Amino acid sequence: MSKPYNNTKATLALAKASFRSIMRSPSAVVFTLAFPLIFILVFGFLGNGGVKVKLAVAPGSDLQNPIILALEQIPVIKLVKDESREEIKTGLEKGNIDALIDVKKNEAGTPAYLANVQYTSASLDKGSILKSILNNLLYNLNARDVKPTVAQLNESTVQGRIYRTIDFILPGQLGFSLLSTGVFGTAFVFFSLRQNLVIKRFFATPVKRSSIVFGEGLARIGFALLGAVFIILIGHFFFHFTLIHGVVTVLNMLLLSVIGLIVFMGFGFVVSGIAKSESTIPPISNIITLPQFLLSGTFFSIDAFPSWLQPISHALPLTYLNDAMRKVAFEGAGLWDVKHQILIMLIWGIGIYTVAVKVFKWE
Repeated sequence: MSKPYNNTKATLALAKASFRSIMRSPSAVVFTLAFPLIFILVFGFLGNGGVKVKLAVAPGSDLQNPIILALEQIPVIKLVKDESREEIKTGLEKGNIDALIDVKKNEAGTPAYLANVQYTSASLDKGSILKSILNNLLYNLNARDVKPTVAQLNESTVQGRIYRTIDFILPGQLGFSLLSTGVFGTAFVFFSLRQNLVIKRFFATPVKRSSIVFGEGLARIGFALLGAVFIILIGHFFFHFTLIHGVVTVLNMLLLSVIGLIVFMGFGFVVSGIAKSESTIPPISNIITLPQFLLSGTFFSIDAFPSWLQPISHALPLTYLNDAMRKVAFEGAGLWDVKHQILIMLIWGIGIYTVAVKVFKWE
């Protein structure tokens, strides 16, 4: 008597065969490993090279004094005026804010203002830039307005973790790797299976459609996780990429990778459904991936973009994956702490899979 057909075994067999196929694909290796790794190596060797100094203004500080007004005119300085003391303190410790300035009128009369500045050891290079700017600024103000002296500068330093360029770049490159794997890989494989009548042959067997989808999905998730672990380990051991909680942080990043990849695979299903030929897959996929690659904070902070462009950046799913990755890796956030980012990605997932169900073709 023959054994009943086992779709679980069929799914795993399809996943195993697909995984082997992916490992033999040069394009998959290039997009998932080589391409992101090149950027990580380049930026890792470049080290820290920020061009903006994020200076928080203490709550209650006089915003109309000549020091703040002068700082607003300096392109290198980005003033943060709308955060609480607790948020500023956390930002200093984590390196998200480079310094804090508190300017108040001097009740004694001379000098006219007292400027207290707190730096952070997490951003010593930008602290040095700010010191030079402030010393030069106060010298010019005091020289211009001799009586009374405009301000006196008092400085101190808050201890925090060093925020390296790799701490920003690596999560972005990992996100790009997952985006490429999900969109290009899924689109090409399902279009090819349909074009070569492989799916039609599957239908002549007891294999369910869900087994085909889950099998291919498991293979891509497995390959993407291997790539993610490789990228994280290279960044950590060669360029000191920050992993606050060690293995726990890595596991949280891998879980985020799975969520992100599943969402991005939805885009791949849509592309494979609307593409008329194999040659149309790359341009359609690029329409999806290129804006996210450029506008989702992969290389540069979204804060550096023009104000009219930032809402577009905040609408893209890769933005939230990158943001969640950085919070987990550098700030030590747990998955519950990035629930907002996960929720936005899940909403994107529901939307894109709704479209995929409508446009995807099996034959």
